[in-house]
Amino acid sequence: MLAALVLVASRLTGQSQHLELPPRPADAPGGRALVEALSSMGPEAREARIVTEVLRGNVPDFLRRLVPVKLTHAVAGQPRTVTVFVTPDYLAVGSDADYFLTPLTPAAAQRIAGATDCRLPTRRIVDAIHAAAPLKLSPQPIPPSKEMVTLPVFARHNELVWGQRQALLAEHPLGTLVAGPKKDVVLTPQLDAKPGKAAIYGWHRPNGVAIQPLYLGHADSWVDYSHGVRLVYQTAKLDGVDKAVAELLADAKLSALLSDEGPLRAEWRASPHFGEQVMDLRLEPSVRVHLNAPSPTLLAACARLQLVLYALPNGNTIEQTVGKQLQPGDDWRFDIQHIGAQTRWLRERETNAALVVAYFEADGLSWPAWKRKHGTDKLGGFVERVRALFPGHAVTLTLNGHSGGGSFIFGYLDSHERIPAFVGRIAFLDSNYGYDDAKQHANKLLGWLKDSPRNQLCVLAYHDAIALLNGKTFVSEAGGTWGRSHAMKADFAKSLPFESTTKDGLQAHTALGGRVKFFLKENPERKILHTVQVERNGFIHSLLTGTAAEARGYDYLGARVYDGFRAP
Repeated sequence: MLAALVLVASRLTGQSQHLELPPRPADAPGGRALVEALSSMGPEAREARIVTEVLRGNVPDFLRRLVPVKLTHAVAGQPRTVTVFVTPDYLAVGSDADYFLTPLTPAAAQRIAGATDCRLPTRRIVDAIHAAAPLKLSPQPIPPSKEMVTLPVFARHNELVWGQRQALLAEHPLGTLVAGPKKDVVLTPQLDAKPGKAAIYGWHRPNGVAIQPLYLGHADSWVDYSHGVRLVYQTAKLDGVDKAVAELLADAKLSALLSDEGPLRAEWRASPHFGEQVMDLRLEPSVRVHLNAPSPTLLAACARLQLVLYALPNGNTIEQTVGKQLQPGDDWRFDIQHIGAQTRWLRERETNAALVVAYFEADGLSWPAWKRKHGTDKLGGFVERVRALFPGHAVTLTLNGHSGGGSFIFGYLDSHERIPAFVGRIAFLDSNYGYDDAKQHANKLLGWLKDSPRNQLCVLAYHDAIALLNGKTFVSEAGGTWGRSHAMKADFAKSLPFESTTKDGLQAHTALGGRVKFFLKENPERKILHTVQVERNGFIHSLLTGTAAEARGYDYLGARVYDGFRAP
């Protein structure tokens, strides 16, 4: 899966930001060779090949070293400064010695931006880049004609710009921030009223005057030789503190730092699968979030939104957790959770609210390890920053997670005196290892359950203390999810009466009319059922327990019902 190779965590190195694409392949063509290879292709095939080349690492080294650009603006009467990190030049394929500045449609530009933890600039950011650039090149227009959208004219303009750039290499080596050679494909709130359009702006003269005012007259399939793609890293620094660019742009006041047109809605891009839209955020260098939502039309049509925060299990990437149809050579982890397919199954049946899943991945692929290093103070802020992406919806939050993802949930509880009212469901998918009554977990959960008759808790676990790995047990009777679940239930039972049944080795313990449910799988064969509980419709079950849809059209621990919803 190409995205799994590309979505390598970008990291802060000192005060500079590095875009960590895969290393440039030894067989990667240079700019001229690629232009020749593209010459016989139509526009769609050409763009697809360029995107593939970028995502496999066929990008000059100098473009990987992002450059800081500062913007200052008074917010609520106080001067605020934000630093964004941008590519030093427009996106190119090839090597430092032989590269091709490639124009792209907004969709292709957004795909590359999303895959590299970046986004496109606004008009204000483009102006700031030009003001900050030590090297300001004069635009090189080519007389307009029907050929301006063809590859030969793209290549001709590339040579014109390279002629300018080459003459100044001694004074301004590659990696210097450059402005002026292209118009920018930009983001603007005007796109909300003009869907299907491309927004372009810039092509500044050295005196700072832009040849191209903000323009949305072309369809989003239009791309000509003058267009360029400048990447802006998803995380900025607001007064020295990491802040998501998407969050700043969505804020009614802080958006003025990065936009001269007011706030921008959350930036989504179309997924190639099932009409979905997706978004990637870097909340800080050690936390990556991937959001998956229904189509823009369906999302806009639903006033209510169920936002599921799914904290990843230990050792799994976002891509593996989403899952896909397994292909030869794929890692087995792509076929053990299928949260993406289970989400699609749910969307087809539950249409009263838009279902959005936010996958939270920690650096090192371990929330317990992340929490030991960073503590819990930031977790509430992470959740708030994702909730803020949906200002037009009534958002109900579900805290959910598998394996080590439960550590995120308990860390979130630890960071609050009371569980916030917007949390409507908490689900542990074999993940409640961190339950500790000494940390007031029972009191917080019970208080939250009593706060609203809509709040629901689901716990899935199995008898892991007797499971065998290479002939040996691997968790203690008390420390595994079996032991922690029984301890949690016992603490709850001090104030809640439970009804219990057992069928086919599955214990069901229910309280508060079904709002509290523990499903505990016995394990006489001593198998490892850790991921089986998720794969066998566990995510579906965790969201439907206590509702009229529980066990309707699926069986927990039964045959997978979502296989037709797996992405290729």
